[in-house]
Amino acid sequence: MRISRRRPAIVLAILLGIALVGLAITLNVGWIVLNWREILPLVLGIPVTLLLIAGVTLNTIFLVREVRRNERQDSFLNAVTHELKTPLASIRLYLETLQRRPVPEEKRQEFYRIMLLDSDRLLATVEQVLQAGELTQQSGRPACEPLDLCAVARDAVARALDQNGLSPESSAISLQLPSRPLLVSGNLDQLHTATGNLLGNAVKYSTEGIAVQVRVFADETGAACFQVQDRGIGIDPTQLKRIFRRFYRVPVRAVLRQQGTGLGLFLVRAIARQHGGSVTAASEGEGKGTTFTLRLPPLAESLAHGLPAAPHRARA
Repeated sequence: MRISRRRPAIVLAILLGIALVGLAITLNVGWIVLNWREILPLVLGIPVTLLLIAGVTLNTIFLVREVRRNERQDSFLNAVTHELKTPLASIRLYLETLQRRPVPEEKRQEFYRIMLLDSDRLLATVEQVLQAGELTQQSGRPACEPLDLCAVARDAVARALDQNGLSPESSAISLQLPSRPLLVSGNLDQLHTATGNLLGNAVKYSTEGIAVQVRVFADETGAACFQVQDRGIGIDPTQLKRIFRRFYRVPVRAVLRQQGTGLGLFLVRAIARQHGGSVTAASEGEGKGTTFTLRLPPLAESLAHGLPAAPHRARA
């Protein structure tokens, strides 16, 4: 676990807040002792002191939160810099190799393939950052249309297999679908982002071999669910509510060793909320895998809550 560079500032802020609260309590007790016979000073002094204590406490809380937020932003900038620099350096290296010496056609095609993968990685990082900014500033509902969540899941699995060089016939990612279409009112690009991020995390953090299960089903409330379950590094239950925060990454060595921007799960939650749904995470602890469930209102309920819908278009 990394030791925060701002830990001394956080400790100082907390100690200062405690000292100021202690001083306010001491002054209040002294005021009561000196003026216990005077009703008016006593009545005025107690609420003023309580307000002072509350103000100091809130100021300390906000200061600590701001320090932690700045630390997460610094980590994000470092991660994004690395995510941008690494593929660019790789592409430059292969281009210089192709320019300086003759390369057999088979090797040349391999270089092209690697450069395309690096460019896709670079583009994905840029798009993720741009989407985070757009979703933060977007106040209205996204442009939606009737979609079959089963088709969205099939597309997500196909992309995950392709991006990670896995064979469609492999059992690395299994897909379980209901017998009937599960319609939702959604924005296709945003749902591709949300499902892709969930699957990407499941594959990335499956350190002992990839074994990911994807399920699409309707839960007991009728919500359309996209669920991803892996057998990877797992998450401490105390961290489950924090992982959807922007820039937040679980402070575990296996997580920090993997490159990332800390925006993936934040985007999933933002997209789920804009669609009138939610996303939850469940894990029994480190090393025991994680299950993420994206819940979306079914089509009829989505329309009842004001989500727009365009005429249905058939999709492969």
